[in-house]
Amino acid sequence: MTRALWTILLPVLIPFWSAEPAGQDPAPGLRAYDWLIEGGRIVDGTGSPARPADLLLRDGEIAFIGPVDPDTLDVRNRYDATGAVVAPGFIDLHAHGDPIQTPGFANFLAMGVTTIALGQDGSSPQAAALRSHREAVAQAHPAVNVTHLIGHNTIRLESGVGHGDPGDSGLARMVGLVETAMDSGARGLSFGLEYDPGARATMDELAALARPVAARGGVAAAHLRSEDVDRIEQSVDEILEQGRRSGARVHISHLKVVLGDDPQQALHVLDRMEEARSEGISVTGDIYPYTASFTGLAILFPEWARPPHHYPTVVRERGEELRRHLHTRVQARNGPEAMLFGSGPWSGRTLADVARDQGRPYEEILLELGPGGARAAYFVMDEEVMKTFLRNAHVAVASDGSPGMAHPRGYGTFPRVIRRYVVEEDLLTLEDAIRKMTGLPASILRLDEPGPESTERPRGLLREGWAADVVVFDPGEMRDRADYTSPHLLAEGVWQVWVAGQPSWTRGGPLTGARYGRML
Repeated sequence: MTRALWTILLPVLIPFWSAEPAGQDPAPGLRAYDWLIEGGRIVDGTGSPARPADLLLRDGEIAFIGPVDPDTLDVRNRYDATGAVVAPGFIDLHAHGDPIQTPGFANFLAMGVTTIALGQDGSSPQAAALRSHREAVAQAHPAVNVTHLIGHNTIRLESGVGHGDPGDSGLARMVGLVETAMDSGARGLSFGLEYDPGARATMDELAALARPVAARGGVAAAHLRSEDVDRIEQSVDEILEQGRRSGARVHISHLKVVLGDDPQQALHVLDRMEEARSEGISVTGDIYPYTASFTGLAILFPEWARPPHHYPTVVRERGEELRRHLHTRVQARNGPEAMLFGSGPWSGRTLADVARDQGRPYEEILLELGPGGARAAYFVMDEEVMKTFLRNAHVAVASDGSPGMAHPRGYGTFPRVIRRYVVEEDLLTLEDAIRKMTGLPASILRLDEPGPESTERPRGLLREGWAADVVVFDPGEMRDRADYTSPHLLAEGVWQVWVAGQPSWTRGGPLTGARYGRML
């Protein structure tokens, strides 16, 4: 080779000759690493195939992914993940709970969840108080990361619009409160269109409130106006129209078809969503893997028997009409045997059992309780329909659960998906399931982008420089132990959880004092 040719090639080859060999410390001689997680299979949250690799954690972030020689490293702690999966901490993009009063969130940690999104179904802290609420959450040191949406029902009440027609001035006040909330750290706006007072919103209102969300990159997430078999498609169309008019990214919470048993209808709904994407509308959804919903009794009552109407007056003046409505409504929802009280004086019992023991018609029990008297699980869904939604690439997994809710989804959603629909039924690959629990919800909430503060790292994937929220588990050991009679049994199968690079859960339970979650 001529001297001239060496002169050209040498500057190109030197970097390759001097590169570190595989399996070496990526930063020799620098600070020590906090953790080496070695021997596991990496499922990174993107949907890519699992691969063997080690993880190094330092200062709350993932410092290195790949093969390392532990003898060359300065590592304070080592964790043997041999035989297990190493994944990003799961993100529950539709959760409930009080991070100030009950910040331990053991139910979420036991499932491998490291981040939860609160402020769902139209209810949240007030917009004007959101900044101080966020500060209070940070001071409570929750065990998992917390982020918030601002609730549409809350905005209606806070603005003074309440249950009425907002008019131009009321709408302007509501828009201003949405802007305040978004500028105070909300990730988006949630709607509870089946609940009062949000049920009174028109499309003009829905679009107007979503525009400041769109302008700030947030998401508009909706509990649909109706999930019933005869109204689900119309209700989905309403949310798609909201996205079309506002430019906001729209999201459909806990996708389901109540009293529907035809998977083709689920495919029709998904086709509508896909057609909207072809127009440029960003639309996603989430689902929990159960066939019973859980909500208040108000869902059984007609509009004229709910606030702001005076309930005792309604009972006195229209009692017989209300009894007939309640009887018909319950029969249409699979009867009193399909309704299990989750709160109130008969928690843990079905409406049929209570009526039989009381020797009264079940509509009398409901009339006595009133629309705000209790919450219940309603067995009104079909598993094949649910599985049709679950398979879709744009549908994430979310629990819609909380530490105190009398529904097993708050304690079992994520392990149940892995156990039942990955290990047992092969409905999803493990990589697809993990993506639905990590990378996809992170992108919906925009948690996969760096935050405005230098300490707020992107999260939702296993990547160098991203937040060190990590879960180690054996898919074959994953068990959702909670059921409808014992809804608060912690899940099994999660070996270890790190939040912000700090161990927070081990096989024996939550680690004492391990509260490293951030207010995102």
